[in-house]
Amino acid sequence: MELLCPAGNLTALRAAVDNGADTVYIGFRDATNARHFPGLNFTPEQAARGVEYAHQRGVRVLVAVNSYVQAGGWAQWQRSIDEAARIGADAVIVADLGLLEYTAEQWPDLGLHLSVQASATTPEALDFYKRCYGVSRAVLPRVLSIQQVEALAGDTDVELEVFGFGSLCVMAEGRCLLSSYATGESPNTVGACSPAWAVQWQETPEGREARLGGLLIDRFAPDEPAGYPTICKGRYDVEGALEHAFESPTSLETAELLPRLKRAGIHAVKIEGRQRSPAYVGKVTRIWRQLIDRIPEAEGDYTPDPAQVAALREFSEGATTTLGPYERNWQ
Repeated sequence: MELLCPAGNLTALRAAVDNGADTVYIGFRDATNARHFPGLNFTPEQAARGVEYAHQRGVRVLVAVNSYVQAGGWAQWQRSIDEAARIGADAVIVADLGLLEYTAEQWPDLGLHLSVQASATTPEALDFYKRCYGVSRAVLPRVLSIQQVEALAGDTDVELEVFGFGSLCVMAEGRCLLSSYATGESPNTVGACSPAWAVQWQETPEGREARLGGLLIDRFAPDEPAGYPTICKGRYDVEGALEHAFESPTSLETAELLPRLKRAGIHAVKIEGRQRSPAYVGKVTRIWRQLIDRIPEAEGDYTPDPAQVAALREFSEGATTTLGPYERNWQ
């Protein structure tokens, strides 16, 4: 299986390439990608240097143009597709229907992958995107059980890519407007779950408080790990109980499922984290390269190296990991 790793800047791209990534995915420094944070992402010139560095070492580069085009913004999204083609990217990752059509018509030799933001979860949906736009690969949303992933893989000839490690998303990707209630913005409109301008940290006698758009969404004890605040991972008073009402701050980690994913025919395992540091990218890429290379060819018992799994936990939100929806056997 292909190991697909994130890069939020040129240093992170080099770290992914040098530590064993088969493919790296990046985004331009604007609202056309779903990780639009200050200081993150690539100018066209930096992206071109990254593509050159990766290609010289046999590594492919994908460009995420995976937010939805906003009214009056077509030229910006169109420009991102054109720039990806110009710098020699191997494929673009797209969700917006108009942008899919534009890419297919104007850049037929540019690889076209369906973003997780499109939330395609049926053979019929995948067939539609392939037939109409020539999509060759789809990234599956992080809401499917392993049984659903296996069933879908058996019913489509579109390459499938799944998330293997990193932040979870409680929403069906591409349908998230939750943060807009606090900030007026969402990942599908401006490329960020919690825009940096809306985030506020404050030390109080009751603990470290995290606010989004002025709203208190969590409070942490002095020694408690505190992740970047998002609405869905806040704690709320629900009928007198203070709890993570939507989703707990923990990371997806699927090392134990790798043989099963490979047998199902999953083409690529994706590491989430373009917003993470180059050190994180390098270390996580190296561990996952080793995990994938150890997958047995034949069926049988497979236990990931406990030391590697423990190391991954150090890079996880809240220092905890989960199989997430993959383990919902009832689905």
